[in-house]
Amino acid sequence: MLIECKKSTEPVKIEHASQLFRYFAVTNARIAILTNGEIYQFFTDLDAPNRMDAKPFLVLDLNDIDATLLPELQKLTKEVFDLDSIISAAGELKYIGELKRTLASQFREPEDEWVKFLTTRVYSGPYTQKVREQFSALVAKATKQFLNDQVNERLKKALGAPNFPQTDDTAPTTAVSSAPVAEADLAEADGIETTLEEIEGYQIVRAIVCSEVKPARVVQRDAKSYCAVLLDDNNRKPIARLHFNRTQKYIGIFDANKEETRVPINSLEEIYEHTETLRASVRSYLERS
Repeated sequence: MLIECKKSTEPVKIEHASQLFRYFAVTNARIAILTNGEIYQFFTDLDAPNRMDAKPFLVLDLNDIDATLLPELQKLTKEVFDLDSIISAAGELKYIGELKRTLASQFREPEDEWVKFLTTRVYSGPYTQKVREQFSALVAKATKQFLNDQVNERLKKALGAPNFPQTDDTAPTTAVSSAPVAEADLAEADGIETTLEEIEGYQIVRAIVCSEVKPARVVQRDAKSYCAVLLDDNNRKPIARLHFNRTQKYIGIFDANKEETRVPINSLEEIYEHTETLRASVRSYLERS
């Protein structure tokens, strides 16, 4: 295996891997890795023997680990290095990875061809400019709802027998207290983009508090600096805030006085550690009403 390391402050680009291409061609190595310490791109010679491919067959992002890749990474560890197995799987891994990244890109910003592809399967009229503009918005909306439904379905299955650690109501020492909730915080603003992580975080919170209220009463409302989870879509009834628009993610939880405490989290699963606090917030609003 050959590994070329780049600066952690720079993106990983194949155009900057000239040395890796050269060494791959003149050595017996079959696996090449290009990394900046956070993203690892794995290459082999699927397209032409002894010539490194231009596209990786596996991409590992330490900030967003794909658990489905872990068994393949295990084959590359020193203790159980299995070159034949990884090479035989590389072709499938390469194209599955590219397809997943393409789908993710289309879900975020649907291209005209993607919009046309879907539109012509549900709309029998001529594909005019007006129709394209109309369905561009519909495709984006349908995609978001589809992902929302898929996440919700996963959570329903996972919550059949929850096995997550519970914590008491004492705020961690690393928590940061904020000012009281202000209605203006959630005013409409341009440029707001709800991410998949925010959607999944909202679904986790909703799944947790559905023991207290019907899920339909738990509403997500996004703002520029955070994504709010509200009871009855009411700014005065905050359940949680998802501060995900930064490197260090936080979940904002509220006490009886609606004072927010921001707690750092490293994964969405850690939201479950605040189950009782989230449910207590909802119960307090129900008792007042």
